[in-house]
Amino acid sequence: QVQLVESGGGLVQPGGSLRLSCAARTNIFSTATMGWYRQAPGNQRELVAQITSSGSTNYGDSVKGRFTISRDNAKTTVYLQMNSSKPEDTAVYYCKAIVFGIQYWGRGTQVTVSS
Repeated sequence: QVQLVESGGGLVQPGGSLRLSCAARTNIFSTATMGWYRQAPGNQRELVAQITSSGSTNYGDSVKGRFTISRDNAKTTVYLQMNSSKPEDTAVYYCKAIVFGIQYWGRGTQVTVSS
């Protein structure tokens, strides 16, 4: 069982920055592929960014060049640095872990980009 707890969401102005954190309660964090997804009202959940156990990353097209995913295996935490935020980034952001082929999800954190 892997427990994921997101934090860092809130209100940010357009063009502003925010850093999300996802703390994972597991002793096999270093082997997990970690990801951030988001879901806006009326939309399907979509990939924001993903990072593998070896550090390889991939991003959704809408956030490339603006968001950065990183991980700290010692702290069993994955981060999402959000820069140059846009109103269309408004959504609930979810953390996902894939461990031995099993997916685990956090409860999400709300991000609102508005002036």
